Amino acid sequence: MNKKKALLIGDYTHPKFHPLQGVDAEITHALQDYLTVQCSENNHMFEYNNLGAFDLCISYRDSWTEKLSPKQTGGLLAFVSGGGGLLVLHNGIVLGNRYEIAQLIGAKHSVQPTRQTLELRVTEPGHDITEGVGTFQMEEEPYRFEFDPFTEKTILMEYNMDGEWHPAAWAHSYGLGRVVYLMPGNDQPAFQHPVYRKLLLQAAKWAARVSG
Repeated sequence: MNKKKALLIGDYTHPKFHPLQGVDAEITHALQDYLTVQCSENNHMFEYNNLGAFDLCISYRDSWTEKLSPKQTGGLLAFVSGGGGLLVLHNGIVLGNRYEIAQLIGAKHSVQPTRQTLELRVTEPGHDITEGVGTFQMEEEPYRFEFDPFTEKTILMEYNMDGEWHPAAWAHSYGLGRVVYLMPGNDQPAFQHPVYRKLLLQAAKWAARVSG
């Protein structure tokens, strides 16, 4: 099988909270049967002449104050709207400190309560991303979000905190492309959780339009 290509972008050198080191190996291994994964911390990879070589962009960026340049922002928007896939994992939502990318993702990070054991449940069991995924528990940082009202997103999962359910994953189309956000992924052990690995793989396959 001729595998599709994914670009994983995070932070090795100066991560604030979530280093890509270790996580890169887990993601590469989880996707290896369907996608080859190239890892980078170079923001210039978001430029369209670089992104164009890939089928999927995976964001695990951890630079909470540094914004993408207009050229990098335009490159990512053009990549997805032209048919590319975008998979945003946990802290990777910091891309949304550019309002154009917050609209692309469908939300931006709002509140971050203390890490704790969370119960997660599927709200769209008929979606390709959640197929075969049931209710499970993880140690996670329960991010909360400010949603863009203009994005028609499908909430795929919710987590329970203090008796209330909050969005934990969603997906939507953007132009000709597809976007997925998964809230879990705080550290390397999160990517070793068997249910989350399944969810990660199915999200990547859906976003990149990988069959089989």
